[in-house]
Amino acid sequence: MSLENQELRKAGLKVTLPRVKIYQILEKAGEGDHFSAEDIYKLLMSIGEDVGLATVYRVLTQFEAAGLVTRHHFEGGHSVFELASEQQHDHIVCVKCGKVREFVDPQIIERQYEIAKKLGFTITDRTLYLYGVCADGCKEE
Repeated sequence: MSLENQELRKAGLKVTLPRVKIYQILEKAGEGDHFSAEDIYKLLMSIGEDVGLATVYRVLTQFEAAGLVTRHHFEGGHSVFELASEQQHDHIVCVKCGKVREFVDPQIIERQYEIAKKLGFTITDRTLYLYGVCADGCKEE
């Protein structure tokens, strides 16, 4: 049994071709790659898979509910998905082209926990989004 099938079954989801294909795309993503539903739909179309955009959205929502993926909501209504990970990491988003990059900075993570403790909180989840303009041709006008 393939890893995708095992993960889907473990999450309580029936193994279907669209689910397997979408999981494979997310699994093969390079480190730090994040895909919107539209990105996944275009990738499926480019490899000749006949999976509708509504199906992609539905499967991603099912994956999110099952804890297989994490959805990130960025300013401007931009949402991207990545496979759920135990590793704490943060994101920086280009406000021009929408490119998303991950980064891990132990000092930032440690500082957040220190601040929470000082204010009498116990962190149960954390998310940090930084916004800027990337160096890939998205210079300010």
